[in-house]
Amino acid sequence: MSDESLSARRFARESMAVLDRIADSARDDVVRAAELIADCVRADGVIQAFGTGHSQAVVLELAGRAGGLVPTNRLSIADLVLYGGDSPSVLDDPLLERQAGVAGRIYDLAAPHPQDLFVVISNSGVNNVIVEMALRAKERGHRVLALTSLTHTRAVPAGHPSGKKLADLADVVLDNAAPRGDALLELPGGGAVCALSTLTGVMLVQMAVAEASAQLLAAGERPPVYVSANVPGGFEGNLELERRYAGRIRRTAS
Repeated sequence: MSDESLSARRFARESMAVLDRIADSARDDVVRAAELIADCVRADGVIQAFGTGHSQAVVLELAGRAGGLVPTNRLSIADLVLYGGDSPSVLDDPLLERQAGVAGRIYDLAAPHPQDLFVVISNSGVNNVIVEMALRAKERGHRVLALTSLTHTRAVPAGHPSGKKLADLADVVLDNAAPRGDALLELPGGGAVCALSTLTGVMLVQMAVAEASAQLLAAGERPPVYVSANVPGGFEGNLELERRYAGRIRRTAS
């Protein structure tokens, strides 16, 4: 039997306690985030979601999934290869996300419209490509919604030459409440295990989508939402909704 100080039961209990706390403490920020999302959809914009590493899991929760909003686009470092013509070997560099100019190229490949909203996701909020993407979006007049750990980002130095962190650049910040280093359960002798930010990030994203949908409905507008492609008529219905954003959203096998 597992030691209760480090067990499945403890992780479930402590992570659910954080989720319960976020449901209340983040309420006002979620409403503000939802306003950005609803305004973007209402203006015929696309929600451009970007993250690196495991933050991409939360990007996938927002962009192009059943029950999610149709005008969403997943931005990724892999776009340099998929759409930019770079050799796949560039992705072998584990420090690629720290190189200057990468985010600018990803932004240009997406060719966003002025009314598009940028949702930038990073637990630390300090990697060069993350800050560079937020800076580029702000310079081009986009509004920026950040999803980050304020505890972590306040505990580490900025990694971008500007001295800025993601939270400094956002119009609205959603705090995922993850601890410094992300892992929740301490190990004997030092270190920790069991990351939290994906769970809390998914929670916050779905709360914001729910609230944005409510705001759109209250204004007499039906949210453009995906139906699962695995129900009769779902795939065909989704294609019809996507036509409104032809050439602006990418849907690949991955």
